[in-house]
Amino acid sequence: MDPKIIALYDEYTHAPLPRRVFLERLVALAGSSAAAAALLPMLDNNYANAAVVEPNDSRIGADVVRIALPGGTMAAYVATPKDGPARRGGIVVIHENRGLNPHIRDIARRLAVAGFTAAAVDMLYPQGGTPADEDKAREMFSRVDRNAAVRDLAAVVDWMKARPDSNGKVGVVGFCWGGAMANLLATASPALVAAVPFYGSAPPTSDVAKIRAKLLIHYAGNDPRINASWPDYDAALKAANVDHRAFFYEGTEHGFNNDTAGARYNAAAADLAWKRTLAFFEANLTT
Repeated sequence: MDPKIIALYDEYTHAPLPRRVFLERLVALAGSSAAAAALLPMLDNNYANAAVVEPNDSRIGADVVRIALPGGTMAAYVATPKDGPARRGGIVVIHENRGLNPHIRDIARRLAVAGFTAAAVDMLYPQGGTPADEDKAREMFSRVDRNAAVRDLAAVVDWMKARPDSNGKVGVVGFCWGGAMANLLATASPALVAAVPFYGSAPPTSDVAKIRAKLLIHYAGNDPRINASWPDYDAALKAANVDHRAFFYEGTEHGFNNDTAGARYNAAAADLAWKRTLAFFEANLTT
């Protein structure tokens, strides 16, 4: 697909552009309304592809729970394995700027199948929860107070650590907006053991020395908006002696891990990044 079209879709999802403006510009790039209509299914999320692990999979239990926080209440989709050790590592899952959707729930179930307790938080819950309309969800993100959100996430880490089925070790994985939040959470939660941001913007370099968690960072190769912050972030991590490793997946687009994301999804890169993620969590949350 034309990189200009991918860049336009990225602008639509992150600026965000009104859908009307996005469609007008897509028609101009595609050359006609018919061509633009043919491209849309390859760009928009298709949640029919979301269930790598079915919600009723016999290996896990999953349900939405309410978590009491100092500043209010958080909703989270919590998935746990039915077999394995009575105490296990926990992982907070932070969604993209579309909210807690079927794909992110599936990520939580995948982590449960791998032997972890996974809590996929709904960061739009204070505004009534993630809506079905993704354009509305993106607009709601403009009202999220990041400082308050980080404080809430740090409290969720503490909640995960205190669960009776916890071994005391908690990690985080986040995607896009959630990747940025995973980076910020690493600077704010001394209890966090391991963090895996997928194509998330870097935290302020002045806060990097506060990080106590180990980091595994995934970047798309064709993602200049996010990747521009890496050199300074890397330098700050090295200066603070933070254990970290970053991978760049050449030829991939922002969102490459999301198997519901149409043309941006890259199966080979997603599979490799996921294997690395599971190995990282296994090494840091179970031993």
